[in-house]
Amino acid sequence: MSEASAAISCRNVWQVFGADAEQKLAKALDETGGAPAGAADLLRAQDLIPAVQDACFDVKEGELFVIMGLSGSGKSTLIRCISRLLDSTKGEILISGEDIMTASKARMIELRRHKLGMVFQHFGLFPHMTVGENVAFPLKMQGTGKKERLQRALEVINLVGLEGRQEAYPRELSGGQRQRVGIARSLAVNPDIWFLDEPFSALDPLIRRQLQDEFLNIQRTLKKSIVFITHDITEALKLADRIAIMRDGAIVQIGTPADIVLKPVDDYVAEFSRDVATGRHATVDSVMKSGKDINDKLKDDPGLRTDMTLEAALASCMSLYEEVPVRDEKGNLVGTVSPNELAKASLQLEADK
Repeated sequence: MSEASAAISCRNVWQVFGADAEQKLAKALDETGGAPAGAADLLRAQDLIPAVQDACFDVKEGELFVIMGLSGSGKSTLIRCISRLLDSTKGEILISGEDIMTASKARMIELRRHKLGMVFQHFGLFPHMTVGENVAFPLKMQGTGKKERLQRALEVINLVGLEGRQEAYPRELSGGQRQRVGIARSLAVNPDIWFLDEPFSALDPLIRRQLQDEFLNIQRTLKKSIVFITHDITEALKLADRIAIMRDGAIVQIGTPADIVLKPVDDYVAEFSRDVATGRHATVDSVMKSGKDINDKLKDDPGLRTDMTLEAALASCMSLYEEVPVRDEKGNLVGTVSPNELAKASLQLEADK
């Protein structure tokens, strides 16, 4: 993917905390021949903190990209660098092809008002404003007329499932409802790119699952480019198109949910998904037979797709015995699989964990 076509491109991004960080980072990279791990060790020896180390990745248009890791892994620092709430020590960050590292303060204000939406775990609703006024506030800052901004606020309030609550005050809402107001407020300006830093982590499990479902419905409708921070592997696997796993400031693996569960690069990544049922994330295309001479008139067709999980596929053809067709997202016939093979693969994946 070219940098110009990506929603976000990060190239060799570093965030180092401490005195003379930029000069000491340059020297450390020079002394180690540009090796990120070696440079980070040198910086730590000088009492500096390499919170983000040489981060490189793209976020595609319309992609939900999750960054996860343990506390202190650097994930929140990284999202603040990407949104330029922090000025990175080194590297290049492009938003729709524009280098925001060199953007003026006025340009960043413009981007945040019109292109970038942000939701954080600890968000601040104005207690003296109604839900509708809170949601409309960013539009007021843009200079949008009162009638237009309240109409737009009502649209996004309904979108997040708060119909009829526009006249309520934050004190009259539950924690989950207040979080929905925060999400609605960030959506009011219709941003192209959305940053969310652990937006559901302070909520009760049931409310959290409900908001995750609501969030997925919103994303299916709006197709935003999203960077979502979480420390919860279940949440990451449920929401993500792709996941980046961080450890001690460095990205150790980027992949689809299936990649993270089935092909971890090391024990650290594997530990995240140790208790995850692999059959819920391994997909049919990993076990199907493909080829040009596929019989398009197979006896049974339970409607399998290449991106279905083994668990979902088994549920669809549990009572069948013969091979069944598998199609891609466009409905083209691409392979076959037997229910027996699905069951064996699912059992083997669990045994291998």
